[in-house]
Amino acid sequence: MGTVKEERDLYRDTWVRFLGYANEVGESFRALVPVSLVWASYGIATAYVTADAIDKGKKASTSHGDEPGKTGRVTVAVVDTFIWQSLASVAIPGFTINRICAASLYLLARMTRWPVPVRKWTTTAVGLSAIPVIIKPIDRSVDFLLDSTLRKIYNVGGKKHN
Repeated sequence: MGTVKEERDLYRDTWVRFLGYANEVGESFRALVPVSLVWASYGIATAYVTADAIDKGKKASTSHGDEPGKTGRVTVAVVDTFIWQSLASVAIPGFTINRICAASLYLLARMTRWPVPVRKWTTTAVGLSAIPVIIKPIDRSVDFLLDSTLRKIYNVGGKKHN
C-alpha cells in the first residue's frame, strides 16, 4: 500500500516564504539604510504576495476542472490569498516592526548615552528579534478577522473558501 505524498507549497513550505518577510527586515534596518531600500523591501514582499495569490488561483482552477462555479472559486482563492497575505505578511507586520523600532530608537535616545550608531544598530537588532515573535499572533489575528468578515460572505454551502 503506497502513501500519498502531500504536495509542497512553494510559497508556504520552502525558503520562498521568507520573501514575505522582506519588508519587516527592511523596517528593522530603516535607521541604517536609505528609505529607498526600505521601500524596495516592500516591493519584494508585495511581489511574493501577488505570486502566492496567482499560484492559489491556478491551483483552484486546476482542482475545480469544468465544475459549475469554477470562476467564482478561483476568484475567491485569489482574493482571499491576496488579502490575507497583504495583511499578515506586509501591512500589519511592517507597521508593527516600524513602531517597535521607532519606540526602541526613541527610548534608547532618552534612556542611554550610547552613541547614535550603537543606538541605531541596537534598534535594528530589536526589530529583527521581534519578527519571529510577532508572526504567529498576527497570522492568527488575520485568520480571525477574515473568518469573521469576508470569509462569511464567500463561504458557500458551509464549505471553506479553498
